[in-house]
Amino acid sequence: MLIGAVVNRSERKKTEILAAARGVFLREGYAAAGMEAVARMAGVSTATLYAYFPSKAKLFEIIVHDAVQHMAEPVRASARAKGDARVRLTSLALAYAALMSQPATRAMFRMIASERRRFEALADHALQGAHKALGGTAIALIEDLVASGELATDRPAGAAGQLLGMLDHATLMLGLAAGDEVRPARPLPDIANEAVETFLARYGV
Repeated sequence: MLIGAVVNRSERKKTEILAAARGVFLREGYAAAGMEAVARMAGVSTATLYAYFPSKAKLFEIIVHDAVQHMAEPVRASARAKGDARVRLTSLALAYAALMSQPATRAMFRMIASERRRFEALADHALQGAHKALGGTAIALIEDLVASGELATDRPAGAAGQLLGMLDHATLMLGLAAGDEVRPARPLPDIANEAVETFLARYGV
C-alpha cells in the first residue's frame, strides 16, 4: 500500500508539473520559458523539476506529444454518435469546430509551428500525428457512411479534407490570424451545420 501511495503521489506531481509547464510554454514560448518559472508555477523546487525532467527540451517534447495524443479524444468520441449521416457528421463537425476554437488548441499549433526550426522532427511528428488522428476519424466516419449507402465518394480522404477545411477556415485559421482568444462571429452549431449541409449537397445520396 505504501509503495502504491508513493507511486500515485509521484504521478500526480508529474501531471501537475506538465500542466504548469504547458501553461508557461504556451504563454512565454520555448525560448523565453525558464525551468525556474515552471518549477515556481508547479510549486516544486528546481531540483525536483529536474528529477522528473532532465532538460527543458525533454519537457517540451513530452508536452507536445501529450497534447497531440489527447487533442483528438473529443472528436473521436463524437464519431460514435448514433443516427443518420446528417446527425453523425454534425456531431463530428461540432466537436472539431469546438476543438479548433479553443485558445489552447490554437496556441499549441502556433507554438509547434514557431519552434519547427529548433525541433523539426518533433514538429513534423506532432503535426502529422494531429492530422492522422483528426483526419483519420473523419475518414473512418465517411467510409462507414459510404458503406451504408448514405454517402457516395471513391475518395473518402479527399472528402474528409473538404469537410474539415470548411471548419478550419472559420475556427482555427481565424484564431491564428486574429489571435488565440478571438471567437468566431457565428455560433459553432451554425458553422457546423453549414459545413455539413454543403458537404451533403456534394456527397449525400
